[in-house]
Amino acid sequence: MTETGERPAREWHLVRRPEGRLSADDLALVEAPVPDLEPGQVLVRNTHLSVDPYMRGRMDDRPSYIPPFPLDAPLDGGAVGVVAESRADGVEPGQVVTHFRGLREVAVLDADAVRPVDPDGLPHEAFLSALGGTGLTAWLGITRVAEVRPGDTVFVTGAAGAVGGIAGQLARLRGAKRVIGSAGSAAKVRHLVDELGFDAAFDYHDGPVGDHLADAAPDGLDVVFDNVGGVQLEAAIDHLRIGARLALCGAAGQYDGREPYGPRNLYNLITKRATARGFLVSDHADLTPAFHAEVAPWLRSGEIVDRRTVLDGIERVPEGLLSLLRSGAPTIGKVVVRVTEET
Repeated sequence: MTETGERPAREWHLVRRPEGRLSADDLALVEAPVPDLEPGQVLVRNTHLSVDPYMRGRMDDRPSYIPPFPLDAPLDGGAVGVVAESRADGVEPGQVVTHFRGLREVAVLDADAVRPVDPDGLPHEAFLSALGGTGLTAWLGITRVAEVRPGDTVFVTGAAGAVGGIAGQLARLRGAKRVIGSAGSAAKVRHLVDELGFDAAFDYHDGPVGDHLADAAPDGLDVVFDNVGGVQLEAAIDHLRIGARLALCGAAGQYDGREPYGPRNLYNLITKRATARGFLVSDHADLTPAFHAEVAPWLRSGEIVDRRTVLDGIERVPEGLLSLLRSGAPTIGKVVVRVTEET
């Protein structure tokens, strides 16, 4: 006897394209039947769902590096869960897996679309944060794109977010002399310094970013890990040292209907002989084993702090998304929605 058939499960749909800023009314929690498994498929009961700023871009019907979300269909995203039923060789009920069919209670997937993980005492949500796409993004930017070296001065924008917090800690563990972060509130600034070990941090609302950088890095910046773009990136470019490296990860300053703002000082990249490179984590899935080999021991030893904001209940997906898109929101670190308790 199976658990599927006509039993419904809940999933989030995009029911209208946002006009300007995202509204919770653009989304709807819908009950849908769970299909029976075909050969080679598994049924996963999700325990935790990832909500991420990039999801806002997929709600607009425009070309990008990833297709837009269709209307009136389940929203995809990172998830971790437990296999409840399997018709696939090599995947057994009870296994913990990650996949990209999140924002729903139950997912039916081909077996090659799930990746088994061994929690070994770690909470499931760690595989959406420090050991998931979030951590891999930070690790790629620090180790492969910006190539942080001993003695570097590193500036991370949006450092209290999921990627930024891990990136700053990796920079320190990689030998950076000084790690500086920007954040959107006094509480987040304290978090960066007191919990994550940043050498300096500032609230970007408190005066010009350039003034903060002049105080925190009077000798300039060797590395910029940018999650924000706009005025913060422009200020960072004004403070580069010769041969600086910039890892361009995101542009949160122009998400959710905000007016785009491009740096006006790109000529400084020439005079500073700097390298600026954008990157997408999806291009580097093959590096996951190397990433885990380096980061998992640091996570288990406590040398990396994996700060997460966990919201209980699938109903809270819109709350989680909106918190990521609002400047000064109280959420810190990775935002995860817990659907069910771990088993």
